[in-house]
Amino acid sequence: MTKKLFLETLTGNPSERVPFWFMRQAGRYLSEYKAVRAQTNSFLEFCYSPDHASEVTLQPIRRFGMDAAILFADILVIPDALGQKTWFTPGVGPELEPISDRAGYAALSRANLHSHLAPIYETVRRVRADLPAEVALIGFAGAPWTVMTYMIEGAGSRDHGAARTLGYGDPALFGDMLALVVDATADYLIAQIDAGADAVQIFDSWAAALPEPAFTAWVLEPAKEIVARIRAKHAEVPIIGFPRLAGSQIETYAAGTGITAIGLDTGVSTKQAQALQAKLPVQGNLDPYMVVAGGDALHREAERILTSLSGGAHVFNLGHGFVPHTPVAHVAALSEQIKAFRR
Repeated sequence: MTKKLFLETLTGNPSERVPFWFMRQAGRYLSEYKAVRAQTNSFLEFCYSPDHASEVTLQPIRRFGMDAAILFADILVIPDALGQKTWFTPGVGPELEPISDRAGYAALSRANLHSHLAPIYETVRRVRADLPAEVALIGFAGAPWTVMTYMIEGAGSRDHGAARTLGYGDPALFGDMLALVVDATADYLIAQIDAGADAVQIFDSWAAALPEPAFTAWVLEPAKEIVARIRAKHAEVPIIGFPRLAGSQIETYAAGTGITAIGLDTGVSTKQAQALQAKLPVQGNLDPYMVVAGGDALHREAERILTSLSGGAHVFNLGHGFVPHTPVAHVAALSEQIKAFRR
């Protein structure tokens, strides 16, 4: 069988070349993505179309030759599949009917979870069949805390005040909702692996600014449960945790969840990254706006990250996803620089 450099690195067995992929590598910075997106009436329709979602998943691999593709979907397919009204408004972003009480929670159900998400599993199967043998496929889901901030707030939020208030003020309701989302998320990721994903990533995009008890209860413990559930079915599949902006709590997350590898956000220092790398593979963490800027600044920073993490298992990536106005030529130049680098 053809070895996949990305997967070999996640086993803690790094090769001379550093594997790479980029968060949001399939997206609005690519003209071919925009052409496919224009063929659908809504963003959720786009996510649930195997024809369209598989095509845009493959586009950056064809253009830049990354070592892994990541499934094109959205973290909010989970509340949508649980029966919460979810939609995307152009120029605004995701919107949901907010859940603030027991009645809202009672309307949720996982009865139709897999039938609702079946088109996404079909996308995984199609992408796996069409990827080059040496390229890995990453499945993903939003972490329960991040997904629940949208479910409770009804949209994106700067401070997630409604979610935090519900968690503190009605811990029984919050806990029941959290358990449901953990259960659905674990089943969703397992189904992606069953369909052909080689690895999975858990995105906790809003892990920042929680005090230690809340971080433990709402971020760390749910991730630990999801990891355990996946491992019970697929013991060897790598699981990447990405607790964005967790700050000093990232070490606790890495040690306590059982993940295979840790995703590093832009704010993780070199010293912190190296300390984590001594314990498990790391992934990251170039500032996406460096790719927007391009030029010498981009290449110096990429070289710094590659060199500083060359002593262990490292998957090169961004510290968050590409922004829409990222120049394609800068992505191409960065990709070639990473491919040419040798540990």
